[in-house]
Amino acid sequence: MGIRIEICVDTSAGLAEAHAGGANRIELCAALPLGGLTPSAGFMAEAALLPIPVLAMIRPRAGDFVFTPPEIGQMEADIATARTACLAGVVIGASLPDGRLDRDTLARLVRSARGLDMTLHRAFDMAPDLSEALETAIALGIPRVLTSGGAPTAWQGRQRIAALIEQAAGRIVVMPGSGIAAENAAGLAALGAADLHASCSATQSSPPHAVRMGFAPATRRQTSADLVRALRQAVD
Repeated sequence: MGIRIEICVDTSAGLAEAHAGGANRIELCAALPLGGLTPSAGFMAEAALLPIPVLAMIRPRAGDFVFTPPEIGQMEADIATARTACLAGVVIGASLPDGRLDRDTLARLVRSARGLDMTLHRAFDMAPDLSEALETAIALGIPRVLTSGGAPTAWQGRQRIAALIEQAAGRIVVMPGSGIAAENAAGLAALGAADLHASCSATQSSPPHAVRMGFAPATRRQTSADLVRALRQAVD
């Protein structure tokens, strides 16, 4: 199999566009402008009908990844919801106040998700030592880590990503993400990445009445099947 394309979506329309464009896997979220939050049970149930793997983001709120005991309990319950919905897996992450991965919390989440596929999200990129964080993820048995190499975009962090792929040596999948599009995908794939993560979204205007009433921003991003297709073609 060639490069696997994972698309993050937060709407039903985005889900359909990602599938139509040729995504190999879906990261299912709410509120992508906030970095992605846990999707609803109904959205999980809808996504489970797709013939490709879907992983649900497990993140109870925006902000950092330092979670309180009640929030960790929410995350465990949300993992159970994803399991009940028959999704393929979950996307998890947790940090200590200094940015290092929170091994204890992650171990709890991994236990809750046993038997499901898992990705460690970009809480990884908050770590002061990405090499150490990668070894932590491997020790926890997480099969995949999403990273921009500690930079705002994967292209900016490509040298660090290349080093992480070399360090991983097949023990974990290092999946570049953030700012990936058809224009830079081949260059990132050339680093040795087997998976790429993208939103492939285009700007759309929100309904004027929703904007006027304060229910929506003036513009929003929506997954585009054409952009997914272009990304697919760039690495095939």
